[in-house]
Order: sequence, then structure tokens, then C-alpha cells
Amino acid sequence: VQLQASGGGLVQAGGSLRLSCTASRKILRADSMAWYRQASGKERELVADVTNGGRTDYADSVKGRFTISRDNAKNTMYLQMNSLKPDDTAVYYCYAHGLTTLNEMGELVVDGEGYWGKGTLVTVSS
Repeated sequence: VQLQASGGGLVQAGGSLRLSCTASRKILRADSMAWYRQASGKERELVADVTNGGRTDYADSVKGRFTISRDNAKNTMYLQMNSLKPDDTAVYYCYAHGLTTLNEMGELVVDGEGYWGKGTLVTVSS
């Protein structure tokens, strides 16, 4: 399974961006899907995650500003980012774990692996 993140860019402080993460296979179930970020010179950190049951969790630094969601019909996960701050500048990665997907032959594939998408750069100017 390949994950593709998009939607990054340059935005002024206080602005908004919406990131998208699309999978190469139809995801029927994911134990969890998440957004991480890695700022220059820092370790990768969890930003937000959403379980198969719809429970969401956020890093304290983004609570009240970011919203994670999934659109199963579009096979896409989103991260709506509002009130952006310069400290939000980072490469953002999507992650999915514990997948049940349909392969190219229409067969169910149950996979316990974790998958990372290539990152998308978010730059917030002051």
C-alpha cells in the first residue's frame, strides 16, 4: 500500500491549510491512521490520529486548531490546520496501520504492517 500526502505549502501565520492523504488501495479498515510531522533538526512527532472507531487524539500543541478526519468513500484522510503558527512549520507525514484492503484482483488483504506516506512540507511565515 502506498500513501500519498499532499496539500502542503507556504502560508502566513494565522492562516489555514488542509492536508490530504490518499491510499493506492481501497482501505476497508484501518486500526489507526495518523499525521506526524518533523521539523528541521527535531524528531518526528505525532500530530493527530484517528482509530477505526472514529476516536481522535491530538498533540497538545495543536488541540483546538487541527482536525483529523477520514472520508472512507474517497479513501482519503485529511488534516485541517487552522490558526497556523511558525512553530507548525515541518514536513508532515501520513501513517496507516493495521489495514484491510482490496488488492488489484479484488482480494481482501489483511496486513499488520505500518505504512508511511512521503511527506508534504508546510511552511508558516511570521
